[in-house]
Amino acid sequence: MWELVKAGGWIMLPIILCSIVAAAIIAERLWTLRPSRVTPPHLLGQVWKWIKEKKLSNQQLKELRADSPLGEILAAGLANSKRGREIMKECIEEAAARVVHDLERYLNALGTIAGIAPLLGLLGTVLGMIEIFSAFMGSGMANAPQLAGGIAKALITTAAGLIVAIPALFFHRFLLRRVDELVVGMEQEAIKLVEVVQGDRDVDLDEGKA
Repeated sequence: MWELVKAGGWIMLPIILCSIVAAAIIAERLWTLRPSRVTPPHLLGQVWKWIKEKKLSNQQLKELRADSPLGEILAAGLANSKRGREIMKECIEEAAARVVHDLERYLNALGTIAGIAPLLGLLGTVLGMIEIFSAFMGSGMANAPQLAGGIAKALITTAAGLIVAIPALFFHRFLLRRVDELVVGMEQEAIKLVEVVQGDRDVDLDEGKA
């Protein structure tokens, strides 16, 4: 492995750096974007139970806000529930915008890595080819085995760039899709909260869903 890195030249360093950053982002986002963490089950039912039993206090709102992204959205709506439906919905939308921004954190960087890694590899190949042909022109000698060996070394960076870019692109699309699914789920729960708090809908506490 070390021989391949050496053969690829200095351009392998940014490619390796991209691979490390991409792996860190993927691991962190897979852990952070777990559905059980972002949208805990039965949370809405529990909140409605607190409301009915008149146990919803500022301390519970604070804990709800810190518990999960969905809890942050529900807490924003509950804190302004007495100001009417429209104000409540606006506060939920503002909180949701902040939550979505947090959920999408680092995904742009991952997409950028997926885009630049193959370009770095191609750059390394082009520089390698220039170096090879320059050496042959300077010495005035060239033979097929030497040329083939030089080209093979030059292509190492392209292969390395693709090895980094393919999984980065896959997980970028996968994580964006997961964020979309989580956002849809949170929107549905927020709508249910507005409806039940404003008296338009009942909640099945056994299921924890409206």
